Amino acid sequence: MAAMELRPRGATQTLSAFDADAPVVPSTDQPLRDPRHAGSTGLRDRFNRAADRVTNALGSLPALGASVLLVVVWAVTGPLFHFSDTWQLFINTTTTVVTFWMVFVIQNSANRASKATQLKLDELIRAVQDARNEFIELDHEPEDVLVEREKELMEIAQAGAADVDGPRAFD
Repeated sequence: MAAMELRPRGATQTLSAFDADAPVVPSTDQPLRDPRHAGSTGLRDRFNRAADRVTNALGSLPALGASVLLVVVWAVTGPLFHFSDTWQLFINTTTTVVTFWMVFVIQNSANRASKATQLKLDELIRAVQDARNEFIELDHEPEDVLVEREKELMEIAQAGAADVDGPRAFD
């Protein structure tokens, strides 16, 4: 069994970490799954995967080309339908409904990407010895705390820039 080390996380939490050279043995209790879909069995997980696929597909150049082609075909068919109200209603209704649905799909993907980025940053803060763990919960703080931390970090950055611009020992 690998040696365990306790690493501080926040004021009252601890996180167990195993030695990096310890062998990783998969559990025989659970069947092996695609790690990208680990634990995904519910409707929400299927929606998340579908939302990612739709967001990637509709954010592509071929999708843009298809939308331009659809509008061109619609415009060219105007004389065929005598520019009727139904002809106009088709494009208006189609674009409105698709836009309405896409707001939810894109927001879902954006929320998940943002959360994943936040978790990665939280892990980096936790793992770096000199990092301040209070930054992990910073996204839940009020705006004035964010402004205060921003000023603090700007001062640190400016002080670091002044140190870099100063005389160098090896020049």
